[in-house]
Parts: sequence; C-alpha cells; structure tokens
Amino acid sequence: MDMRKILEACRGRRVLVTGHTGFKGSWLCRILTGAGALVTGYSLNPPTEPNLFSLAGLEGRMDSRIGDVRDYEALKALFEETRPEIVLHLAAQPIVRDSYKDPRYTYETNVMGTVNVLECARLCPSVKSVLNVTTDKVYHNNEWCWGYREDEPLDGFDPYSNSKSCSELVTHSYKNSFFADGRAAVSTARAGNVIGGGDFANDRIVPDCVRAVAAGRTIGVRNPYSTRPYQHVLEPLFAYLMIALRQLEEPALQGYYNVGPDECDCVTTGELTGLFCRLWGDGAAWENQAEENAPREANYLKLDCSKIKSVFGWRPRWHIEDAVGQTCRFSRVWLEGGDIPAEMDREIDAYIMEEK
Repeated sequence: MDMRKILEACRGRRVLVTGHTGFKGSWLCRILTGAGALVTGYSLNPPTEPNLFSLAGLEGRMDSRIGDVRDYEALKALFEETRPEIVLHLAAQPIVRDSYKDPRYTYETNVMGTVNVLECARLCPSVKSVLNVTTDKVYHNNEWCWGYREDEPLDGFDPYSNSKSCSELVTHSYKNSFFADGRAAVSTARAGNVIGGGDFANDRIVPDCVRAVAAGRTIGVRNPYSTRPYQHVLEPLFAYLMIALRQLEEPALQGYYNVGPDECDCVTTGELTGLFCRLWGDGAAWENQAEENAPREANYLKLDCSKIKSVFGWRPRWHIEDAVGQTCRFSRVWLEGGDIPAEMDREIDAYIMEEK
C-alpha cells in the first residue's frame, strides 16, 4: 500500500485530533501538518516534562487548544468553530498502573470523554469520518497463545483496559443509533503496544530503558516474561489515517480493526529490553526487578490483524529490530540536543519509502 497516497489525501482536510499533546498525538500531528492538513488539536497540557509536543516543532503549524474531553461545552464550541471533517479521538488516560491509582478519573476520561466526542460529532454536520483509538487490552484476556480477533468478547480487567472496552461499546452504540443513516462513518482501532522516540511516560518499558541508560543505570524490568504486540508508533498512526480516509470515501469499510505487528514481532518484555541493550551498546544491561503484589497485568497478549490486512491490504513495514533501532537513534538525537523535528521527518520519510 502506497503511504504517499494517504498523505496526499490529507492535504487541505480539516482534521481534529484529541489528545494531540501526547506521544502518539504529537507524532500524528507532525505527519498531518507535514501533509498539508488543517489540523486542530484538543488536549490537556503535555503529560510529561520533557514532552514530545514541545520538541516536535508543532507550534505555529497547527491550531493547538488546551482543554479536557470531560468538558462537553468547551468541546462542543470547538466543533462548531472549526467544523472538522475528520475526527481522530486519541485523548485518554493511557497508563494501566495509574488507572489503579485513580480509577474514577480514568473512567471519566476514557468513557465520558468518548461520549462527549461522539455527541459533538453527532451534532456537527461537517463531520464525515470518526476514528476512536482504543487498545489491544479491550479483550477479555484468556492468556491464549494466539491472537484475539475483533469478534472476541470485550472485557478488559484493570480500570484502564475496562474503560477502553466501555469506550468501544459507547462507539458501537453511537454508530448504530445515530450514524446508521450514513452521514458519517465511524470506526475503532485497537492498537498494540507502541514504541518510538519521544515517549517520556512513566511505567513504560522503552522510556524506562532510555532514562536508565542516560543515567548510567541498569534497566529494571518488572514483567520480563510478558508477551506484547510491540510496534513502532508510525505503524498504527498510518493505519488510523488509512481507515479514516478510506471510510470517508467508502462508508462500507467502517468497522472495528486490530492494528498490530506480525506474529514474529510479538516478543516478551525481556526480549525487547535485550534488543534495546544490544542496539544501544555502551554496556547497556537489564535485570529482572519483578515486584511482589504488583497490580495485575496480562502475561500474554497478541492480536490477529487478518481483518485490516484483508480489507485494506495493510501490512506492518518495520520489524521489531527496525522499531527499536529507530527508537534508539531518536533517543540519542534527543540526549545530544539534536534537531528533533528533522529526526521525526526523517523517520516519517523512511517509513513512507519502505516497501513491504
């Protein structure tokens, strides 16, 4: 699939991105603004310091609004002012361990935030395509060794995963109740774990790796034997754009899509960390620091991505070693005070040109 055609189709489109100041949102806005889209972002202030949004050179390239998706009136006013054609809903409380600490906030953001976005889309005639980004963790996890398909039961265990399952169900209801007349196409994308340069979140393995090597420490890994569908951040972002743009032209394509790596790139956290250490060099090393009585997280989780491959012809482009290698390169550029916007554009260009 030609990624350049996706970018060409973005030119001149009015796109609203919720959660634009986060890790994935910042990468997405860099792609969209570079493609000539008219981008409005709505989000809380960047969640970390440092943060990718500040580093990515997006100020002045897009219309950035600070706000909370729980604030329905502010969100509704934004829709009425900007009249988006495409809505990409990424705003969320995304950390599993934080959801145990503050489940109420997690549900308010991830469930009612989705209700607010969809309600605004329902009332805004300009909206023609909506994509709600959820997670691979929406499924009832049986610790199977095979990947979950889109028709498997939804029932995430922890508050984060469960709130995203609820977000899926809210989307299904709105799609059936209010968008069945075809006035707008609505889909969800259930993405696997993403890695990439510019992620500064707590309790994520690759940011933990970068912080440790930058400080000259051994990397501590809490769950080294947990298998996850790790993928470079550009993989799902281009898939989101593909779904949102294709369903705009062909509403029959709307639906629920897993977005993850190939089977060969589903690895344990220990394997991922070992690969990071090898590619980073400089004596980087890790150790098992499993915590007793730690909050429950799934041990085995894979996605079956046959549907998105069949419907759209989509394929992952970067294997896990490519993804980690790009992440290491970005992190060295950042640590050395280099040009982050240029590095982001280099990676985007490299991804676009990759043939699969």
